Amino acid sequence: MFIMRTEVVNAYTELNDPIVQRSRFEVQAQDKAAGDDEAQVVDENFCTALEYGLPPTGGWGMGIDRFTMILTDTNNIKEVLAFPAMKPEINKPKEQEGEFEKNVENKK
Repeated sequence: MFIMRTEVVNAYTELNDPIVQRSRFEVQAQDKAAGDDEAQVVDENFCTALEYGLPPTGGWGMGIDRFTMILTDTNNIKEVLAFPAMKPEINKPKEQEGEFEKNVENKK
């Protein structure tokens, strides 16, 4: 769903094919073995449940941060994030800086 040309809610469907899901889990397990801390192991119980049959499912997710952008008439999502996930890069080239970084630099 879009409000004032800003995506606020996105919809999705769930993967319910047990063969495809198992292969994706196996790729993640290989990534985990290679040292990826965020990768997961194969969820055998979930794969078994999929083999019994999962009807087509879907859902939606509302971006509170994007909704807050609309309420505050803000154009940059970084201005409404309560807990930014990334720290500023050190020695980032000036031409790659966004408006937020330039404003922060000017206030110092």
